[in-house]
Amino acid sequence: MNFWETVTGNDITRAWNSFEARAEALPADHQAAWEEIKGHLSSYSDFTGRNLTPILDAALGLLEEAASEGQGVHEVLGDDIKGFCTALAGGERSRDYRDRWREQLNRNVARKLAQLGG
Repeated sequence: MNFWETVTGNDITRAWNSFEARAEALPADHQAAWEEIKGHLSSYSDFTGRNLTPILDAALGLLEEAASEGQGVHEVLGDDIKGFCTALAGGERSRDYRDRWREQLNRNVARKLAQLGG
C-alpha cells in the first residue's frame, strides 16, 4: 500500500468493493448473514475501518466456505450472530471507537481542569 492510497482511502474502497462482489455470489441466507455481520462489526471499527478489513475478510471467507460445502448459516455461525461478531472482534469488552473517544474526552477535560485549578 502506498502513501497516496492510504491518504485517499482507495485501498479500503477496493477492499469493500471486493467484499461486496464476493458476497453477491453467496446464497440469499448467507448474504443476509453477511449484512448482519457488517452491521455488528462496524462498532469495532477505528476511524478508517482498516482494522476491520482482515476480520471481515475472514468472516466472508467462512461464509463462502460454508456455502460451498452446502452448510447453512446457522450451522456455521449459530443463532447468535451478534455474539459471533463480538467474539470475532476480540471479546465482550474489546475497545471500540466509543471507548477511544471517551478516553480522549476524559483526558481533555482533565487537562482543562488541571489548568483551571492552578
